[in-house]
Amino acid sequence: QLQLVESGGGLVQPGGSLRLSCAASGFTLNNYGIGWFRQAPGKEREGVSCISSSDGSIYYAESVKGRFTISRDNAKNTVYLQMNSLEPEDTSVYYCGANMDVADTAVKGMCVLPAAAGAHAIDYWGNGTLGTVSS
Repeated sequence: QLQLVESGGGLVQPGGSLRLSCAASGFTLNNYGIGWFRQAPGKEREGVSCISSSDGSIYYAESVKGRFTISRDNAKNTVYLQMNSLEPEDTSVYYCGANMDVADTAVKGMCVLPAAAGAHAIDYWGNGTLGTVSS
């Protein structure tokens, strides 16, 4: 069974850090583009950061540039999202998603979910992990 499982969410004060993990089972991630997405209450799901299948291209949303870092460990079949300098506006449920064979030129297209397709543009989703930034 193909599965993605996120972990690492929690409560952190503004300015703090969280490291999210996305572990795959039932398939190997090294043929897949992986994205981190988030959805706050009452808002649409948005792409935060995506990495191409080859790791040759990475996209970050403007709101997280310079603060978040995506990385992949193929030996552990896991993708990470290091989140630093967190702000209350970063409070969301964070999801990882996977699409097969995402070329370097297509990584932004994976992250910016098309309005018509929305979440259906992603082949596999995890169940999410909640990150709360509050004092």
